[in-house]
Amino acid sequence: MYSCVKSYGISGIDAYAVTVEVTLNRAMPAFDIVGLPDTAVKESRSRVQSAIVHSGYELPAMKITVNLAPASQKKSGPVFDLPICLAVMAAAQQINEPSKDAAFLGELSLSGELRPVNGVLSMAIQAKQDGVRALFVPQQNAKEASIVEGLEVYPVHNVKELIEHLQGQLHQQRKIQPLEFDPMLILEGSNQFQADLCDVRGQPFAKRALEISAAGGHNLLLIGPPGTGKSMLAKRLPSILPKLSFQEAIETTRIYSVAGLLPADRPIMNSRPFRSPHHTVSPAGLTGGGSSPMPGEISLAHNGVLFLDELPEFLRQALEVLRQPIEDNQVTISRASSRVTYPCSIMLVAAMNPCPCGYRGHPKIACTCSEREVQKYISRVSGPLLDRIDLHVEVMPVEFGELTGENKEESSAEVRCRVEAARQRQHRRFAGTNIYCNAAIPTGKLQEFCALQSDAVDFLKKSFEQMGMSARAYDRVVKVARTIADLADSPMILKSHLAEALAYRSLDQKYWNR
Repeated sequence: MYSCVKSYGISGIDAYAVTVEVTLNRAMPAFDIVGLPDTAVKESRSRVQSAIVHSGYELPAMKITVNLAPASQKKSGPVFDLPICLAVMAAAQQINEPSKDAAFLGELSLSGELRPVNGVLSMAIQAKQDGVRALFVPQQNAKEASIVEGLEVYPVHNVKELIEHLQGQLHQQRKIQPLEFDPMLILEGSNQFQADLCDVRGQPFAKRALEISAAGGHNLLLIGPPGTGKSMLAKRLPSILPKLSFQEAIETTRIYSVAGLLPADRPIMNSRPFRSPHHTVSPAGLTGGGSSPMPGEISLAHNGVLFLDELPEFLRQALEVLRQPIEDNQVTISRASSRVTYPCSIMLVAAMNPCPCGYRGHPKIACTCSEREVQKYISRVSGPLLDRIDLHVEVMPVEFGELTGENKEESSAEVRCRVEAARQRQHRRFAGTNIYCNAAIPTGKLQEFCALQSDAVDFLKKSFEQMGMSARAYDRVVKVARTIADLADSPMILKSHLAEALAYRSLDQKYWNR
């Protein structure tokens, strides 16, 4: 006796089709699962056996062999509980074999109730591409899967209900009804932030840098004494970024779904993420990893902001592993049996004190650190990592008059309007390419997209020689100048735009290259 049921597994953030095959043989009762299952998959035996009995059916007293094809792909997680259960019952001829154009996902409790699983959105997308018509998922995952238009998504509460639905034993009104695609799910709660830029008093130079960073997707370093508003500024950066496009929202949601971090009341991530890991985070915690690789903080910040507060306090190894993902916008995790790639197109924002005590350069509080201590502290941030940060901004203490004054600060909505206008100019410029913002312009395309006026070229040449910039620093200065020109609606990069861009590259001379 043989049966097969269609299901899906997850590798990285991509799904792949799995055929659950079951045969029953007259031999000593046993329950074997083959096809490279991990421990969670092997434990399906106990959950399936209990769920069948508690749903009012009989477990066949035969040798049960379950094969998860393709056998060369490692299977992980409890997502195959439901299809294994249905395939066993179909092989025992207790139910009819499910339709070939239907797929099933879900973890079973011992009572036969369905529990949510991770990665359902990716599986639904792949199912649609494979021509699957109906997808049966746990009730808690149904809204997430219903984002995929053109796929019938059925929310299932328990095994008994599903079997009665498939066998046609339920009255029409009691049958499981598919969830309809609701485009409003994508818009609900989008770009709603409690923190607003108008909460920050003063700091016009830092706010301008924040606007440039948002307009061009540039990395940003804030350096200054404690209490000057570095963290406050960084936490308000998502509120001035452009709204997520539909494609960006789907990409971000897939990552959070696979990681099991998708909020129960939000089937889609429609606001840009802001991740702020503690400085004790390990390298694997930042980039991802584990025996069954999971996304790290850098991938969870995809299409959003990764904020590293107290930058020199992070492990040197953890900071250095960021260098390649920042350049490539993806991170690859290799294991002996698998290799997965996660996207990580992020804006890196870092904040740090200028010295161990924090008061170097403070106008009123004296620094107690020696020159050697300062250099040892500063050198924890390497030159190659610093080169990958486009804007270096010194944040100084706010005067009393600025804190108590009645001047109205610009809101995030006002700044976001200018940022979105600059991004629109970039989208028109990069039409037909895979470049999405100025920070992503490849070196080979710099001359094509970043035209400089003749006097600006001479000015940049002198600055390059005087400041001893690296080739990477040169590229980033030009990209920042291109963003400043976009904010000014200028087709050409002028000398004034370059001068402002260079003003954000002076701190490496002040602190690191002494």
